Amino acid sequence: MTIPLLKPGLRMATPLLIITLWLPRLAISAEAILEGERFHPAEGQSGMVATSHTLATEIALNVLKNGGNAVDAAVTAGFALAVTQPRSGNIGGGGFMLIAPGDDAPVTAIDYRETAPAAASETMFQDGNGDVVPERSRFSHLAAGVPGTVAGLAMALEHYGTIDLPTALAPAIRLASEGFIVPARFTNGLESARERLQRWPASMATFYKEDGSAYQPGERFRQPQLAATLQRIADQGVAGFYEGETARLIVEEMERHGGLITREDLKAYRPILRQPVHGNYRGYDVYSMSPPSSGGTHIIQILNILEAYPIAEYGHNSALTIHLMAEAMKLAYADRAEYLGDTDFVEVPMAGLTAKPYAQSLRAQINPDQARPSADIRPGTPNDYESNETTHFSIVDRWGNAVSNTYTINFSYGSGITVTGAGFLLNNEMDDFSAKPGVANAYGLIGGFANRIEPGKRMLSSMSPTIVRRNGQTVLVTGSPGGSRIITTTLQVLMNVIDHGMNIQSAVSAPRIHHQWLPDEIRIENGISPDTVRLLEARGHKVAARSAMGAIQSIYLDEDGRLFGAADPRRSTSSAMGY
Repeated sequence: MTIPLLKPGLRMATPLLIITLWLPRLAISAEAILEGERFHPAEGQSGMVATSHTLATEIALNVLKNGGNAVDAAVTAGFALAVTQPRSGNIGGGGFMLIAPGDDAPVTAIDYRETAPAAASETMFQDGNGDVVPERSRFSHLAAGVPGTVAGLAMALEHYGTIDLPTALAPAIRLASEGFIVPARFTNGLESARERLQRWPASMATFYKEDGSAYQPGERFRQPQLAATLQRIADQGVAGFYEGETARLIVEEMERHGGLITREDLKAYRPILRQPVHGNYRGYDVYSMSPPSSGGTHIIQILNILEAYPIAEYGHNSALTIHLMAEAMKLAYADRAEYLGDTDFVEVPMAGLTAKPYAQSLRAQINPDQARPSADIRPGTPNDYESNETTHFSIVDRWGNAVSNTYTINFSYGSGITVTGAGFLLNNEMDDFSAKPGVANAYGLIGGFANRIEPGKRMLSSMSPTIVRRNGQTVLVTGSPGGSRIITTTLQVLMNVIDHGMNIQSAVSAPRIHHQWLPDEIRIENGISPDTVRLLEARGHKVAARSAMGAIQSIYLDEDGRLFGAADPRRSTSSAMGY
């Protein structure tokens, strides 16, 4: 059933041309302390695109210029990123898309998260003694969930777009067939992943030269097998991936190496239309992804806890602000471990977790002068049950339609396993299930009964595509990669805009912090003042400086209808462009 929520653009009869010019962009250090107008976003009046790769940004912007709407541009960008960023953009994984129509119609969500194969079992990643074997859930064929990206992007286009699937796929097919000039990040990624990828002949043949060396910056990289896979989708629709030749290649890959995905699993896969989670923070309506993502639930929960504090007065990244954020984060991540899972399989107390009275009860546990040890924190008791290397992009069109999309294959390069003959990597999303209650996954997240493995179930996620409205009008479109840190990365951009009044580029570039209950430490990026760190330690926090967190792509819309795009400098290939 088609639900015509979006204002339609012009239907395009011919495939889009792609621009192959590589545009360098200014790299902004995450160490900088940002304020005011120190860093300027991209500006536009009629459309804005922010993605993690310049080529995808150019391609999506071209869709908008040619009369397409935000969903048309999003689907086209999604497939283009599957070519230009194989380490994270994907057709072998899954994700979530939020769509906000420009006419104040309800925000909707598409859940195209991967599912567990029918043969999956609760103890499949445990040995005979009941101990978890991490290798199985991360770097074997058992690690792959049934991919959802192709079906999810096709659903978005069918329900809300104005172009057809072959048109949306044409730029990606051309990029895969003719190739593109690789940047330094591409080369560095392949060098760092070599040990994992070289275990699989198809991965070596796909991503490295015949002599085993990585493609160098300035060289052209082609993916003919991926081009053929994408062409089958263009010719046959969704069946071109979930049935026929591509399905045969996936299933044969599984059968050769003890994997579980079958033809029946692929043919049975369906994306789902869901209602996003909704909250209100200081007069702004916040919409984000509902389960099986935990992201939206806990962004709103943390905002609810912090709303009673005068955060703006306390100051951006002051010791008190960071302390209160960290204490609120601990409480939310403790609840995540206990309650969150796929609502098609378990009851999740969504209304209770996102209720302001529950936040008030949690807030009462926070001491503004002293950190509470994580060992003393247990999941709360919300009422009202109701029956990581990742890619995000944000798009707004001339009609005000907005798309926030996050998708992933989990780790950088997923499982490292390329489907022989098909040219794309398999996800390792099965690691996002609880391999055993109380045992952490690769991101250190503790899971429980609600997120146990069951056939056909979607594994819990932290992906948080988010759209913020004020008085019915979209003002902010955002989201990020980053595993367990997606939630806190997205949270901080919202706070930077709403509480601290930053322009969107400053809000995106500012140094970030993270706490996820366990391990009991505040993770910080470089750029947080040493004096602030000492004040946090005096409050009882353990503070650890770590690598950059997230790569958030955001768009801000002001009261005059102007568009401001911000690409995260933490990912060197990111870009925002408007017109």
